[in-house]
Amino acid sequence: MTFKLGGVFLCIVALVTGCSRRPNEADSRNRTPSLQNPMTMEENRTKDEAAIRELIDGFVKAIRAKDINGVMSVFTPEVISFDLGPPLQHGGGDTFTKRWQELFESYQSPIDYEVRDLSITANDDVAFSHSLNRISGTMKNGQQTDRWLRWTACYRKTNDKWLIVHEQVSVPIDLGNGKAMLDLKP
Repeated sequence: MTFKLGGVFLCIVALVTGCSRRPNEADSRNRTPSLQNPMTMEENRTKDEAAIRELIDGFVKAIRAKDINGVMSVFTPEVISFDLGPPLQHGGGDTFTKRWQELFESYQSPIDYEVRDLSITANDDVAFSHSLNRISGTMKNGQQTDRWLRWTACYRKTNDKWLIVHEQVSVPIDLGNGKAMLDLKP
């Protein structure tokens, strides 16, 4: 139980750190706390969560279509990704785009991608989501794949548009042998 709670705590710290605005952005806004009534705040939260759902829906469609521009359109240029493959973290830019392109090229068309148990929390200009995502299809070598992944994404709202600034993709591991557990299903 200590391991699980510690892991949850570290995940929360990582998300808060990854999602926080940089100090110069916060200083440049120079705004006072909002005195909106609770109903307006709830309406805004609902609207923001719907916008993030729409962004994720577009992301899924782009993955299925192997649309690199569509996939890149949901990320900030400075995105940090904790993905399945090495190294420990990936930044945005050409390297990030190349990793997605390599993924697309490793599959025969089409790629099936599903998002399940999506949970979104949004507040003003920072939000996060987590879900269980399934990717399946036929690899170029003929091998069939069908894997469930854990996905957490952190968003920042800039100019009224939500974009992913941080994502973490993972699979559980067997702590006894250190091997990924790729056959688990929700």
